[in-house]
Amino acid sequence: MTGTATVVGAGIGGLATAIGLRRAGWSVTVLERRTGPERYGAAFGIHPTAQSALDRLGVGDALRDHAVPYRDAHIRTPDGTPIARLPLERIERKAGRPELLISRPYLLDALLAGLEAFGDVPLKLGERVTDVDALAAGQDLVIGADGIRSAVRTARFGDRSGPRAVGTVAWIGIADIESPVHGETWGSGRFFGLTPVEPGRTNWYATAPEATTAEELRGCFAGWHDPIPRILDATDPATWIRYEMRHLYPALPSFVSADTDADSDSDTDTDAGPASAAPVALVGDAAHAMTPNLGQGACTAILDADALTRALAAAPPGRAGVIGALRAYDRERRRSAQRTAFASRTLHRFMSTERTRLRNGAVRLLPG
Repeated sequence: MTGTATVVGAGIGGLATAIGLRRAGWSVTVLERRTGPERYGAAFGIHPTAQSALDRLGVGDALRDHAVPYRDAHIRTPDGTPIARLPLERIERKAGRPELLISRPYLLDALLAGLEAFGDVPLKLGERVTDVDALAAGQDLVIGADGIRSAVRTARFGDRSGPRAVGTVAWIGIADIESPVHGETWGSGRFFGLTPVEPGRTNWYATAPEATTAEELRGCFAGWHDPIPRILDATDPATWIRYEMRHLYPALPSFVSADTDADSDSDTDTDAGPASAAPVALVGDAAHAMTPNLGQGACTAILDADALTRALAAAPPGRAGVIGALRAYDRERRRSAQRTAFASRTLHRFMSTERTRLRNGAVRLLPG
């Protein structure tokens, strides 16, 4: 079916959803509260399943133009001793293609170019949505892709679920040197990750206690194995990005809000707002924001967009068709995405423990 939709948020999930809807013949408008496209961020890992979704959206080739494969990465102790291999080879053998890493601005550029290629999808910057019901009047669908503090989610689902801090600060950056090793180094209450991102550069990420400042970060990893201190020295602190790690809690009972949810498979019915208002679907962080430990935030947003737009493309015309498609989307994505979010949060606690001997012993038992 086709219809008219407004996508709130022009991040990865919002742009991917807008592309999928427009490819399905929908009339789409994208609203973004920022006054310009996002240019910050480091590298995203793109799993083969998400790569296939981007292929279906028509932007897979643009992804591969700037991505690099991720192979041969280990978990190490701070002295550099490898204790496990990340399962990248198994992923590649199973999928027939490797995990890819791409700089966040490159992925956003690819999605923006894919959207602009249609020539008729307005992207309205500086648009802060405050009245979701007014926005939904006269639309067939509203997509909430507006992040962990989603105004769309709050309007339709209330504020029971919201950002929850995990007590850890994350730092990310890109160094202008190429690391000879990749993977993660797990210490006591902190860890450091190194991945390729493009020739001659290294993507890095680190976690430290919440009160850690930029001036203290280098000291947190002084004495750790090479090239970690060199990587930090080679990155201008002015370019470091600091954020408090958060996740969405508690998990939502549904990713969709329609006018008749009583017979849905959601654990709890949702308030749809006025009966004349358009149904709502949430994607990406608005639906299931997670800690970054599994590196699946971008992938889950892409998979959400793919699943939602496939369901809508196959739906019969009319409001009933939209509602049926939304329920199909919720069945396909909610439990899967929430399991990923739970696993990421659990891994964060495991990685950040101070009981390192027990943790490292368990890691050594993992298959190579």
